[in-house]
Amino acid sequence: MKIIFLFLAVLLLAAPHVAQAQLAPIDTTGGRYYRPVFANVTVTSDVVYGSATTYTGTAQQLLMDIYQPTGDTVKRRPLLIFAHQGGFALGTRKDAYMVNICTRLARLGYVTASIEYRLGFPLTGFPVLTDTVGLAQASIRGMQDMRAAVRFFRNDAATTKTYRVYSNYIVAGGSSAGAFMALQVGYLDKVSEVPAYVGIAALGGLEGTGGNPGYSSAVAAVLNLSGATESPNYIEAGNVPLCSVHGTADATVPYFQGRVGAGLPPKYVYGSGRLNPRATAVGVTNTLRRLSKAGHIPFESNSAYADTTFWTIRDFLRPLLRRAGTVLAAQSAVPGMRIQAYPTPALGAVQLVLPATWAQLGEAEVLDVTGRVVRRLTPAAQQVELARGALGAGVYLVKFQGQPPVRIAFE
Repeated sequence: MKIIFLFLAVLLLAAPHVAQAQLAPIDTTGGRYYRPVFANVTVTSDVVYGSATTYTGTAQQLLMDIYQPTGDTVKRRPLLIFAHQGGFALGTRKDAYMVNICTRLARLGYVTASIEYRLGFPLTGFPVLTDTVGLAQASIRGMQDMRAAVRFFRNDAATTKTYRVYSNYIVAGGSSAGAFMALQVGYLDKVSEVPAYVGIAALGGLEGTGGNPGYSSAVAAVLNLSGATESPNYIEAGNVPLCSVHGTADATVPYFQGRVGAGLPPKYVYGSGRLNPRATAVGVTNTLRRLSKAGHIPFESNSAYADTTFWTIRDFLRPLLRRAGTVLAAQSAVPGMRIQAYPTPALGAVQLVLPATWAQLGEAEVLDVTGRVVRRLTPAAQQVELARGALGAGVYLVKFQGQPPVRIAFE
């Protein structure tokens, strides 16, 4: 999702030299992010990243554990946020696989975080133990919590810099239920994409109210480990890269497509075998590690699959680190230039913040998802308000001549 967050827009207007410094790619020399250059990892436990209301109406403090390479002195580091498995009913941030993957990736140089999120949903009673509407709502609550965690780190990067995270390089990942959440954070960007029976407005919208409002929850990539989504069409042209690992014999979360949960309306989902081909079809960078004849989350109990999954994530992420301003902001054909857009999705207007040399850009076209020009605009200042006007809900691309398109959305 090509979104840039508000505080960077303010920095750009107030101090262009600071914003341009953000364009530098991550330093991957010396084997960093590829081999375990750090012998030890420091874990900060029980970090509060927000608070949200559970399905029973009670308040829950949202906690996470943060893993950092011990002795690391790099000032801007990529961050990977992981969410555990458990069908939105079980599991904790301290599950063995979360500890394992967060530790292994932190030894490469990443900052990693394992989050706890709101669990639970109404049960319909034996033998039908899941309610499909409740399950879908639990998935949305989990997504909201992960978005709150992203905003927590953006807030920290803009203020105290306690964790020295480079906010252009925040990646969402998860296993099983956690992967549902990560996929939604990365690709569910319009309220209209959420089934009406979920009641998204009553749940707090896409962002939720978990904490740190005013910061973007956009991520630079998605790590989908045995997950699925409501529709492969969530993935659209211009979205962030996707890495999937999935067993082809998964009987819990289908590799291709199928039903999860019970009750009506049915919760029909699409797994990695449908999501990655969709990503390829719309031009989204992606990797699919197909675990032949493997069942559900085999990497959590089998060391060989765990190694394969780790290597797949490592090899997928490292090339992305060499991209200046990875996919969160459109990169200009002119070095040091980029265009920022916030908020997106928006209700009434999107603010476009142009580079200091904005006058060189000329006229822009606003395209709908079919590529049809629906509006033209000629900037008269560095900051431009793109009013929604007659534009319907959906995704649009703002395209200046010679520049990569900037993806925006209206709710």
